[in-house]
Amino acid sequence: MLLVLAVAAWVGVPHLRFGAGDCAGVSALSVSVAPELAPAVEQAAAKLTCAEVSVSARDSALVAENLSGVDVWIPSSTTWLRRAQAGKSWDLPVRGTSVAMSPVVLGVTEEGAATLGLPTSWNRVLADLAVGLPDPARDPVGLSTVWGARQLAAGSAELTASLRKLSAGVGTSDGAAVALSERALLKHNRDGAGKRLVAVYPDVPVPALDYPFAVLPQARDRDAAQRLLSALLETPLPADLRAPDGRASWAPEQVEPVPVPEADAVDEALNQWAVINLSGRLHILLDVSGSMAQAVPGTGKNRMAVTVAATEAGFGIVKSTTKVGVWLFSTNLDGERDHRELLPVKTVAEHLAAGSPEKLRSVRAIEGGATGLYDSVLASYRSARENWESGRLNVVVVMTDGRNEDPAGISREALLAELAALQDPRRPLPVVALGIGGDADLEELTQIAAATGGRAFTTPDPAAISGIFHTALSGMLCQPPQCKP
Repeated sequence: MLLVLAVAAWVGVPHLRFGAGDCAGVSALSVSVAPELAPAVEQAAAKLTCAEVSVSARDSALVAENLSGVDVWIPSSTTWLRRAQAGKSWDLPVRGTSVAMSPVVLGVTEEGAATLGLPTSWNRVLADLAVGLPDPARDPVGLSTVWGARQLAAGSAELTASLRKLSAGVGTSDGAAVALSERALLKHNRDGAGKRLVAVYPDVPVPALDYPFAVLPQARDRDAAQRLLSALLETPLPADLRAPDGRASWAPEQVEPVPVPEADAVDEALNQWAVINLSGRLHILLDVSGSMAQAVPGTGKNRMAVTVAATEAGFGIVKSTTKVGVWLFSTNLDGERDHRELLPVKTVAEHLAAGSPEKLRSVRAIEGGATGLYDSVLASYRSARENWESGRLNVVVVMTDGRNEDPAGISREALLAELAALQDPRRPLPVVALGIGGDADLEELTQIAAATGGRAFTTPDPAAISGIFHTALSGMLCQPPQCKP
């Protein structure tokens, strides 16, 4: 027995040393992964030799905002890779290899399913029920739901009806359906935290959560990352996730993988969603030149007061999720600049909570101030272009009672050329120009608006500005081809 043990030790120990000596060095690898997939990644990492793998289970949305120190990222969807790419997180194109899959489904209560009749379809659910979903501009599940509704619609009228059935914050307790991943639905039913849900699978191609394994440009050891990918593809997945090809031992049917649409198609879908739901990003440029102090007959107010009232009323035209920012302009309002910020860009809900309407009501016309229109429009437009947001209707609103009076500023021809150069058909940013009173120059405002695909409105009666403002916003927040001017 002692002889056998001695031989075993003699054979075994050199083998272990040979394996360790095989490593030229130990690689360090930092992996950030969607929490539901983290256990499988940890198992795969334990199989690797010559590598120290640090696995961090983090929400994909949070990682997308800060990728410093991450070598490998496995978000829940390729959509997150696209978001990080659009946010200039890296300069090189980054793609991932799908390592798991979870289809996007509509969850309906058993009572609701019985009412609809089984088997049912997305088309039937969208026709008969409101559907709660996460924000499509922020969550891949919401985006996939909008994508599915878009494909099911036969025309613009039907698309409008379908997308209006989708609403953030609506849950099954409201007698509605809810969009979620298959994994989330299985977990919901397993936890028993609410009514049991029946999964309605899409009857059109809808992108699933595809869990892409992405080796980032800053990865310290790409070879170790590839070895981790190979190990992960051979590691059993958590019980509620499917294989990348859509198969699962517990599911009777395979779900065919559907690639995430290209960025331009995603922007178009999100713009349609935003149009129909009146979710926007408004950059309002408000004239405070001296002429705005002129009285408006029959109102007991001056032009400034009725314009401010119209702007405040505009907060109620759009959804509380719409973002609004307000700049004031005249001449030399902020040193040599003709404009300054009054309200930063925030949602209407945030503005109301912060008391912004009161700050808006305190605005007064600047005695002796002239109308520095051109420079202010260009600065406002550049800011809105730089901060353009996908999934929202981005609009610049200009409200003035006069014409440009700043000879030291940019010329009209130069302004129109600059605006033309800033156009991007994939990311529309129209100017809505509102002329207040008889001194406003309709031709000037029309040329400015037209250069951006926008429209100009004027009224000789400043008291009518509230109605004009309502008409202008309603028109621009529902753009062609969905709505005709």
